[in-house]
Amino acid sequence: MDLAQLTELDLEQIGEWPGFAKMMLILLLCGGIAGAWYAFDTKGQLRRLRTAEQEETSLRHEFESKQRQAANLGTYRRQLADMEESFGAMLRRLPDQAEVAALLVEVSQTGLAAGLEFDSFQPADETRRD
Repeated sequence: MDLAQLTELDLEQIGEWPGFAKMMLILLLCGGIAGAWYAFDTKGQLRRLRTAEQEETSLRHEFESKQRQAANLGTYRRQLADMEESFGAMLRRLPDQAEVAALLVEVSQTGLAAGLEFDSFQPADETRRD
């Protein structure tokens, strides 16, 4: 079949077309349908699949991180108890209000004995912090 015969084909008489021309028309229509299917359906599904895969990866990393933390929870609790105990011991070693006044007098006397002059020695009010 040559090019001249292809131009003479009538769309109203497709049944009388040669086999090669019918086959080419069918392939062209199938390709068009497949292209439209991909553009309108599969492309969106692939985009949603990529988004879901990225979310899965993110959630998997988050899960693994939390799993490691949960595996070490007992250790963290022991460390917290040790730190609270240590902090309590340090708080007990700090002077109370009555001892602070005596401490200031002792610091002043020691400084004067060493030949130091104090212009002003006024402790600031207590400041609470985290």
